Amino acid sequence: MSVNMKRLALSALSALLLISLCAAIPAQAAVPKLDTIRVAMFLQLPGKYTETTAAATFSAAGGLSIGLRTPSGVQKWFQTAAGSQTRFALDSFKVKVFESSNFASAQAVYKRIVAAKGAGYLTSAAKKGTIVYQVTEGTYATLADAKTATTRWATDAELAKLTAGFKSSVQGTLRLETPALANKAAAVTTMNSYAAAGLDAYVAVRASAAGAAVYSVMVGSAADAAELQIVKAAAAGVAGAATLKQADLAVPYLLLKNDHAVTGKAESSLELYSFPQAAVKVWIESLAADPIKLTERSGRTYRGQFELSSLNGAMAVVNELPFEQYLYSVVGSEMYATWPAEALKSQAVASRNYILSKGFGFQIANVVDTVLSQAYNGVGSERQSTIDAVEATRGEVLMYKGKLIEALYSSNAGGMTADATEAWNNSIAYMQAIKSPDNSSETGLKSWYRVVLSSGLIGYIREDLLNDTGSTTAAGSKIMQVNTDSTKVRQHPVIQDTIALIATVNSGTKVTVLEKTIESNSMNWVRGPYKPEELLTVINARVKTKIAGPIRTLEVSGRGPSGRATEIMANGTKLDVANPDAFRSTLGVQGSLPSTKFQIDETAKVAMIGAGSQQRMKPNDSNPVYIIGAGGKTTELTDSNLFIQDGKGNLRAATKEPSFRFVGTGYGHGVGMSQFGALSLAQQGYDYQYILKYYYKDVTIAKE
Repeated sequence: MSVNMKRLALSALSALLLISLCAAIPAQAAVPKLDTIRVAMFLQLPGKYTETTAAATFSAAGGLSIGLRTPSGVQKWFQTAAGSQTRFALDSFKVKVFESSNFASAQAVYKRIVAAKGAGYLTSAAKKGTIVYQVTEGTYATLADAKTATTRWATDAELAKLTAGFKSSVQGTLRLETPALANKAAAVTTMNSYAAAGLDAYVAVRASAAGAAVYSVMVGSAADAAELQIVKAAAAGVAGAATLKQADLAVPYLLLKNDHAVTGKAESSLELYSFPQAAVKVWIESLAADPIKLTERSGRTYRGQFELSSLNGAMAVVNELPFEQYLYSVVGSEMYATWPAEALKSQAVASRNYILSKGFGFQIANVVDTVLSQAYNGVGSERQSTIDAVEATRGEVLMYKGKLIEALYSSNAGGMTADATEAWNNSIAYMQAIKSPDNSSETGLKSWYRVVLSSGLIGYIREDLLNDTGSTTAAGSKIMQVNTDSTKVRQHPVIQDTIALIATVNSGTKVTVLEKTIESNSMNWVRGPYKPEELLTVINARVKTKIAGPIRTLEVSGRGPSGRATEIMANGTKLDVANPDAFRSTLGVQGSLPSTKFQIDETAKVAMIGAGSQQRMKPNDSNPVYIIGAGGKTTELTDSNLFIQDGKGNLRAATKEPSFRFVGTGYGHGVGMSQFGALSLAQQGYDYQYILKYYYKDVTIAKE
């Protein structure tokens, strides 16, 4: 065979080998890309997400550009002054609850509306030469809904005292409108002429054919055609009234009112612009590239722009910004910005994957700004370290067999991540139960003692507030002494004002120690004890099949590979929930339990062996318990607490009546990457690629 023939044969063999190898490698899907992301701040999606606001207040250091977003582009209508606040709301059916020239009276009514969970507004107008303050409520899509709300507020006893007989009514969106006016100042003058006649009148902004702002005046707030005729008759005596025509609600507009809800003062107000519930998208940009502040989102500031629209009868507020810049904040919101760079990088990639795998998960938005998606707290959560982490991994994503993965993560896996079946009953090949070094969450935390007071009450006291007396009880339990006056005995081993105190004790008080534990944190935690009736209420509010109370027993009857609860029985009946992770909310008396990796301390569950080795089990056996003391004296046990010591000297606090305590590890669903585990691995010197591949099995890291 000639050299050329050999080369030809080798080339053919190489080509055959290459074809064979390519056939063995799965096709790699294109790495997905997202230029901009839409984050919903306020949205009403029944059954999925509901967080609404009556109005939204925006500002920026350099001022705002306000306009309309259309399929052909953005129309820029007008600008606001640097640093000034501007409010927006839906123009809809509302209940006019009160009107008065006395600001204090109107403000009291407004506060009552808000306290009663109503969507309240406090505005002013000049009528017949006098400033009057109006309190309206609601964002109602139909006249019928508004009339129902009118009945609600009319029967509010506390509101009746404040309104002093004022008869509420429905305000609608039918109005008369003047022709276009020269400018805003001319519109204000015209508005005042109608207000002087006692009519509701408002400056309105629309777009000209060229897209620029055009001002007019709208008169009235009629709920139906008959009311609109009454408005027309009342306006007939005003100069220029002959030019009034019924306002076309199908053409986008903004209606201007003076709003006093934010300032809380009669002498100062903000501009409140209302927009129709039709397919209108108000567009808000920063004039000087400053972040935009949204007051109703804890006063946070955000990159990008805002879009306001109507969805399901409520105002939707969506922040649109460059995708990678969104991640700057997410990384800083989901992890501490002071954590090692490699941990932050792992978070950046996981967060990027999570979003890209979701698409438009909320109809008009990719995500929401809460932990239902990912925590997104705006510019305030960005640091140079979080920006660097995103930029260092820009475009990088995790793939499994050529497809993008849903990179789930949680705060703390409690020492072992969850298999996906333990959370949602579905197996995911790249997310299995593995050991996770999560103890980093306990660094620097103090220990707490669970103690018994002389009164029999049981609670926790922090270690630095106790001194060892060197004494023990007759049974060998350690006795300690409080060293500080007004020491709080807490229900849980953590300082948390939302949890009720057990007691307050002074220096010198002696207590008996039951156990010592670390301060509650995302790795180890305690919840309860809870009474049977408390648990029954939350359980029956969430399970498909109600449990017949009272709850006497509650036990974990099934666990997954990581030890998480996959089945729970109450009174011998399995709790019927959608998936195992739902047990967190199903058993959460004071908010959801941190995780499903827990033990249930059934405090009344006691096994007793009597004469002839006869066994009794409390609380199933409701017969009384008797104690034989010195001299053979028999006494019925009546105390609420019972302390039992085993052969090793361990003391357990039991109770006469059932209660339930949850002692657990981990925070979150536990599937995928553990954030505290990522911290520990980064501290040990591992890079972000190792961390990601440790938690997500057999994945590859690809880049767009």
